Amino acid sequence: MTSLPPIFAPERRILFARLVANGILQAAMIVGSMLLVRHAFDVLLNPAFDDPEVNLFDPSEVISIGFFALALLAFTGLAAWLRLMERIDGERLGEGYIHRVRLTLFDQMGKFAPRALSRRTTGATALRFVSDLTAIRRWVSLGLARIVVAAIVSTLALGFLAFLDPYLAAASFLILSLGLAGNLLLGPRMNLAVSESRRLRGRLAGNINERIQAFAVIQVFNQQRRERKRYGRHSRQLRDAMIRRAKAAGLMGAVSEGSTAASMGLVLSLGAFEVFRGMTTAGNVVAAMAVVGFLSNTFRSLGRVHEYYQSAEVSKRKLIEFLRTRRLKGRGANLPPLEVRGGQVEFQDITLNNTLTGFSAIAPGGSRVALLGTNGAGKSTLLHVAARLVDPDAGQVLIDGQNLAECDLGTVRAAIAVISPDLPLLRGSIGYNLRYRWPCAPEEEVARIKKLCALDEMLAEFPDGEEHKLQEGGKNLSLGQRHRLALARALVGHPSVLIVDEIDANLDAHVGGILDRVIESFPGTVLMVTRSPHRLARADYLWQLQDGRLAAVEQSTKPSASGASLPLGQESSLEAPLH
Repeated sequence: MTSLPPIFAPERRILFARLVANGILQAAMIVGSMLLVRHAFDVLLNPAFDDPEVNLFDPSEVISIGFFALALLAFTGLAAWLRLMERIDGERLGEGYIHRVRLTLFDQMGKFAPRALSRRTTGATALRFVSDLTAIRRWVSLGLARIVVAAIVSTLALGFLAFLDPYLAAASFLILSLGLAGNLLLGPRMNLAVSESRRLRGRLAGNINERIQAFAVIQVFNQQRRERKRYGRHSRQLRDAMIRRAKAAGLMGAVSEGSTAASMGLVLSLGAFEVFRGMTTAGNVVAAMAVVGFLSNTFRSLGRVHEYYQSAEVSKRKLIEFLRTRRLKGRGANLPPLEVRGGQVEFQDITLNNTLTGFSAIAPGGSRVALLGTNGAGKSTLLHVAARLVDPDAGQVLIDGQNLAECDLGTVRAAIAVISPDLPLLRGSIGYNLRYRWPCAPEEEVARIKKLCALDEMLAEFPDGEEHKLQEGGKNLSLGQRHRLALARALVGHPSVLIVDEIDANLDAHVGGILDRVIESFPGTVLMVTRSPHRLARADYLWQLQDGRLAAVEQSTKPSASGASLPLGQESSLEAPLH
């Protein structure tokens, strides 16, 4: 998906219809007020009122004036209420649309390649869900909704004014239109200011998010002054960009205000001339000024519509760019499920960017395979490809002869467990994280995992046990406790393939022993990157990677966990189901 949901969707058409009706009613209130003002003013200026002794205490005149006052109050009150309802319906329209866009973004993120998504900074991604959506909501709520109502109100009100006095209507329309044209000409300047301020806000958000997460590093190395200087420079740049944006917005507002004032002045001057020449009545002039007064708020708010539009267009481009993030295949409802029998994992001519180039190898079902190589050799990248955290540019990964890219991704996720430093614990309880892979896991399965990973002794350290709340990333647990819980989370649900991506660098002896027990007893295939000589010695195969290719294979003399000890390239004959 490379576009946002349509604004004029069926579920929002009722709100648009309400806005159209609101605009018609607002125009009716303006026309009614205009007629009342014209009639009342023509009566009050009638020479019959020149003698107060005749009319001052005439009940009929008092009742007539009171009627005009009450009717005018009713019209203006209803107009104010309609403006309130317009604002509420506009907000409903905007929030309803943004709710749909927000869910669309979340749904599409689920289809992104995790590795491609991880390349985006947290601050930039958060900006998509907060600032960009806010800009689009403002455009829909305060811009598009205002245009719908304002177009109807302006057309009907000015049309009726033209019926009364075409010259006054033409003068009002000309000046107000010039104001709108001026705002349109200022649009590119506003667009530039919005784009620049948005870019700087995203950079600042990303930097501050990174620094907050690593503030201990800043403190340990005593670099507060240096980081403050850097942060201050970015903050000043954003401040200046926001001031330039405010200037552009202020200039657009000044054009709107100026056109309204000029329209009022022109109507008054032209009206006085027409009254003097006997071409119209004073009531028509006052009614025309009342129309301009009513429409001034409409045109003043329209002056900001272009600002909202420019902001929304910039945000829309960024959201569409975000939606073009590299995604995984395999979400179709008609794709076959992955059916694991022996668990043989085969890589066929895998190529990805400049990291893997024509990599081919076979991990027999039930074997333990350790990947070796220098930094940048492609070890972790190969594990990501095996786990379908990223799809290769060329080649394919097969499990028991089934191409993972052509299998339902949900079943692939169920069959492959991943333990990696790139997969942190989530904010929530220990129990929530433990059952995250299988939220409805039966207690027998949870008890099995607890025993396997020695979680009961860890839970005993917390008074509230599984209900103990974790901070972001599980930072209120020790490193060993985090590794133990992450290991348990991955194993719930009897996965068939276990991928271990270098998590043993800082394990203590106790947690290291748990990891050894898990790897040794795992009934399926294990692919791991490890630096532990002990675990390397217990692997069935050692794959040496160099420049993204398989440079060498060493096979252990001990039998694999499956009972097979197959050289590279041979098919596994293991057909028994995993338990």
